[in-house]
Amino acid sequence: MDFTSRFVALGDSFTEGVGDDDPTRPNGVRGWADRVAEQLGAADPGFGYANLAIRGRKLRHILAEQVDAAVELNPTLVTIYAGANDILRPRIDIDDLLVEYDDAIAKMRATGATVVMFTGFDARGSKVFSTMRGRTAIYNELVRGIAGDHGALLVDYWRFSEYYDWGMWAQDRMHMSAAGHANMAKRVLDVLEHDHSIDIPPMTPVPELSGVDALRANARWFREYAGPWVVRRVTGKSSGDGLTPKYPELIRL
Repeated sequence: MDFTSRFVALGDSFTEGVGDDDPTRPNGVRGWADRVAEQLGAADPGFGYANLAIRGRKLRHILAEQVDAAVELNPTLVTIYAGANDILRPRIDIDDLLVEYDDAIAKMRATGATVVMFTGFDARGSKVFSTMRGRTAIYNELVRGIAGDHGALLVDYWRFSEYYDWGMWAQDRMHMSAAGHANMAKRVLDVLEHDHSIDIPPMTPVPELSGVDALRANARWFREYAGPWVVRRVTGKSSGDGLTPKYPELIRL
């Protein structure tokens, strides 16, 4: 099929759609990017969509594996979020990484495509991930500069206070829930100034726990999610090992 509008989504688990389970889709997830593609393609018979994102990928892996592949698809719209997995590592040189990110954005903008970037989320409500607020703030300022220098659009995740509601997050406390992904799709479409009709799925109530109940819940979370995550980091493994992109070629959803 000869597509006249081509949306290519790049990144890690955030863009792949982890947390928004859908067993009918490749890799078992839907996500905000699929939802955006559905809205953009609803009234455009020439619309095509590819999603190259793979969970667990760090910034340099995303740039090496996905940028040239995206350019080859001759995109008219690109979204990219990269760097979150780097920020969580024990050591990181954010300035060096963002120089490479800048080069990649310049390369994609040179195609004439609209490029959409994201800041990182302010995880101040998490006792674990709030320790990375300083790193994320530095990353965000550099991302804002790159977006401004190259005329990229910016989805400012850092400022989205609705994500302080734990109902926006999946049980692993690391990825957005279905409601979180639907809300992010609305946020992206707003930045694109595109009409949409997205309903936010009901959020699963998250009870306020204290004392022994809170300790038990946290222990269960560490055993089921945080512990395996730490083990993968220590052993150099990734949740995306063995996975391929959901939609490596342009399709109509």
